[in-house]
Amino acid sequence: MTDLAGRHALITGGGTGIGAAIAKALAGAGARLSLVGRRAEPLAAVASRLDQARAITGDVTDAESFARAHEEAVSGFGPVDILIANAGAAESAPFERTDAAMWQRLIAVNLTGVYLSVGVVLPAMREAGRGRIIAVASTAGLKGYAYVAAYCAAKHGVIGLIRALAVETAREGITVNAVCPGYTETPMLERSVAEITQKTGRSADDARRALSAANPQGRLVTPDEVAASVLWLCGDAASAMTGQAIAVAGGEVM
Repeated sequence: MTDLAGRHALITGGGTGIGAAIAKALAGAGARLSLVGRRAEPLAAVASRLDQARAITGDVTDAESFARAHEEAVSGFGPVDILIANAGAAESAPFERTDAAMWQRLIAVNLTGVYLSVGVVLPAMREAGRGRIIAVASTAGLKGYAYVAAYCAAKHGVIGLIRALAVETAREGITVNAVCPGYTETPMLERSVAEITQKTGRSADDARRALSAANPQGRLVTPDEVAASVLWLCGDAASAMTGQAIAVAGGEVM
């Protein structure tokens, strides 16, 4: 089993979906958790169910807001040993209807948010000579999907970022990786289903079946499956794993 006793993990977007599942997995391994996000209520709900967990409001797209959240996290549990850069958002539109505002929104939360959060925690990791940085990317960072050009571009950027940073930190006791879920049972997926039904007139069940068909196993991934991969990357057994983008997608990406 992965033992994270005494380690401080900061999870962005830790109030719902994959972030909440990761919080549960890391808490079960003994980690102290700082859950950071824009909405206080879901963060507090997750933190209340876990030992040694704090809910902290902060916005990964705003450097000053996230710096304040980081300071609050450090004041409670000490320097961050593990960063899970999970906060993200998705919107869909044909490329011709992807305006500059949508482009900037998706780049800001999915890519710039990773850059800003890494920049805040990395100096202390370097000083300590150890650390784990894990970005929750997507299979959209490894292939293309129609109607989500901005999302794909942002997630491809995340993969490039973690690979570059992994090389820079390889001799410093720090590993930098990404997990890349396929379509996963989360509130974000439910919003995608609702959007499909609204735009196409298909039923919610038909929309879910269409999304499941992308997975060769013919199903949706669960948040706990993604969390299990993240948990392993946090542990000492994964010390030789860095610069990797691990698909959790039932064989969709090989």
